[in-house]
Amino acid sequence: MGKRGSGILIHITSLPSKYGIGDMGPDAYKFVDFLSDAGQSLWQILPLNQTNAEYGNSPYSSFSAFAGNHLLISPERLVKTGFLDNNDINHPHDFSGDRVDYNKVAVYKEGLLQKAFERMKDKLPEHQEFQHFCKANLYWLDDYTLFMSIKESYGEIEWGDWPEHLRDRNNEALIETRNKFKVSILKEMFLQFLFFNQWYSLKNYCDSKNIKIIGDIPIYVNYDSADTWANPEIFSLDENRKPDNVAGVPPDYFSSTGQLWGHPVYRWDVIKQSGYTWWIKRITHNLNLFHMFRLDHFRGFVGYWQVHSSELTAINGKWMPAPAEDFFRSLLEHVPAAAIIAEDLGIITDDVRAIINKFGFPGMKVLLFAFGEDLPTNPYAPHNHVRNCVIYTGTHDNNTINGWYKSELSGEDRKRISLYLGRDITADNINWELIRLAMMSVADMAIIPMQDILGLGEKERMNLPASANGNWEWRVKQEQLSGTLSEKLLNMALIYGRYKQIQ
Repeated sequence: MGKRGSGILIHITSLPSKYGIGDMGPDAYKFVDFLSDAGQSLWQILPLNQTNAEYGNSPYSSFSAFAGNHLLISPERLVKTGFLDNNDINHPHDFSGDRVDYNKVAVYKEGLLQKAFERMKDKLPEHQEFQHFCKANLYWLDDYTLFMSIKESYGEIEWGDWPEHLRDRNNEALIETRNKFKVSILKEMFLQFLFFNQWYSLKNYCDSKNIKIIGDIPIYVNYDSADTWANPEIFSLDENRKPDNVAGVPPDYFSSTGQLWGHPVYRWDVIKQSGYTWWIKRITHNLNLFHMFRLDHFRGFVGYWQVHSSELTAINGKWMPAPAEDFFRSLLEHVPAAAIIAEDLGIITDDVRAIINKFGFPGMKVLLFAFGEDLPTNPYAPHNHVRNCVIYTGTHDNNTINGWYKSELSGEDRKRISLYLGRDITADNINWELIRLAMMSVADMAIIPMQDILGLGEKERMNLPASANGNWEWRVKQEQLSGTLSEKLLNMALIYGRYKQIQ
């Protein structure tokens, strides 16, 4: 990277707003101001893709790898741009400021968005900005909007259970269906137009404050998505267009049966023959949204664990090779290497490390993983860091520092941390001690989750992997983003040479 910098990890949904969920409205702009006042140069978020209750509202499980989440559309910005009136948004529900109630938010926001669409639908054929957006995004928008319209008409069942002529994309059937659902398709296009219009305005504001956005790209896509329906040839599907081989990870220290994720694995041979077209389109699309991005489960681009769809656990899988070197060489003809962060957590083999080193991608270090019995040689320990990496106190999948210290550490672990830092460490000061370690690290970039900055406990963690309920709900309150807090972060950024350096 070449220049030091630091920032905060907080997803859009966790920001303040009076509409039940963080969105791209005034409070998002205030948060950018907070980052700027605190001397920060980076804002890391989670995927912006469409979420749904069926998949636990996870931003990592979506009906599209391209479409944006319409729940993040700001009602106030809709008024500002003339798509709604003030009277439409003057009486929001009594939403919680602490947690996102996704069902309640969806009912309210979808009502507002329907109202905006009814007001605009007759004008859209002549709306130049809307038409330009549709034309520029034709390569994914047409399939996505048709997919969502068909899915709604069949009671949200998976596309593999649709009538065969739609499942298999019979050309005449698609033409007929597009005509049948033209109003629904137009609405879906309109929602995506609103989302991207608001997002690019927010991104431009970040640019004006020299704040870089770090996005997140999951390696796999859902089986039940527009991507697999529109591109079945690049996924491992059987003759009935159902998953044949699926992704996961093998048994390890954490799980005797491994993890069975269920996403169809890629047919890398077919993708390679195409010149990696779908992947290049996906990543260049994301790079329009972000300044840089984290490639989730990076080791899967080198070799991936493949399990037959009939298996109930991940035990009986096998490692399969992927054309990593050829893929990244092709990708870097379209995307700068400096935009990519490799999520290389967990057990990383030599072949994966070789690819990361060959292309110079920064990896990740997590302080919560640093203080075991192997502390002297642990790669996450600060004295073993390298410049070309991103240091985190924790990620969205980890406990908070406070929760980790109180409920996950043994007495020996706590003693080891105190010995490492040379002073007594308690639950009251552990969060700022680790934040200071991250900020003083030689790592080019340091990212701190907002919950750790606020010293919050495990109930405020963003996600507990393998749990179905209560995830992705935490929110910060505006009063927590105080001038005192920004000044404390500013002083750290100044003293450790991270003050707004990355540009």
